[in-house]
Amino acid sequence: MTLEVVVTEKETIAEGVVRLTLGHPENVALPEWEPGAHIDLLLGPDVVRQYSLCGDPEDRSAFQIAVLHEPDGRGGSRQVHERLRVGDRIGVRGPRNNFPLVEAKRYLFIAGGIGITPIRPMLAAAERRGVEWTLLYGGRTRRSMAFRDQLVHDHGDRVSIRPQDETGLLDLASLLSEPDPETLVYCCGPEPLLAAVEQHCAGWPSGALRVERFTALPDTGERTGFEVELAQSGKVLAVPAGKTILSVVEEAGVQVLSSCREGTCGTCETVVLDGVPDHRDSLLTETERAACDTMMICVSRACGPRLTLDL
Repeated sequence: MTLEVVVTEKETIAEGVVRLTLGHPENVALPEWEPGAHIDLLLGPDVVRQYSLCGDPEDRSAFQIAVLHEPDGRGGSRQVHERLRVGDRIGVRGPRNNFPLVEAKRYLFIAGGIGITPIRPMLAAAERRGVEWTLLYGGRTRRSMAFRDQLVHDHGDRVSIRPQDETGLLDLASLLSEPDPETLVYCCGPEPLLAAVEQHCAGWPSGALRVERFTALPDTGERTGFEVELAQSGKVLAVPAGKTILSVVEEAGVQVLSSCREGTCGTCETVVLDGVPDHRDSLLTETERAACDTMMICVSRACGPRLTLDL
């Protein structure tokens, strides 16, 4: 469902980063959300972008998001930075949460650049739970790091600010060298950081690392054709090698809610009733993939000749 909100504040909070505060036009309470959640911002007919909520989940008067200006991106951040004004009304969908904060005895948070946005509400949640946690926050420069001063003010020496031009790359080797079965690692940021953290956590217990990606992993898998059966209508559709399940289903006149179309947002997650999915998304954990009960039909395919979906 699409909700109309109004831009009540637009503030530059770091070099190249603006924070938007979005409220209901009639001052109605906005939907509940938990740390790690994001919303879809509907910037145009074919421009839908996902942004993590970075405010206070207990404040239902407004959503807050922080947007990095990416001049060489796909155009969404340019619209936010250059065209969106206080007083403008815009559609949002969600919130949805593919990056929830799971109960643990200790947390190690690692953020890179704008990847601090989903992490920030997690810090307050961990604080309320009374558990141990630390944050390692890296960025290109100190000026480019959103919330840096407030994080240190609020949380003191549990927050380590590491601008690359001052301290070099994050020292992940020493931080992650000893696996701790009672610690969960949460990481969000650019792909090189995520890849490095995944490499250093290879020896940690399964499920100890939770990551959120802003860009999709490259799809290098073989693409072959298969069939999908839509259980709700009984339709059987052929999915050729050059098309996705989502596109074939849409062409058959079945409406499916979708957004990123690259396996990063979770909007098109669909229940699998029969068959084995070939997961190619950037969201599901290994445990979730092994369960074979849902899939992202915008990118994932089939391991066999047919899948039956709850559509």
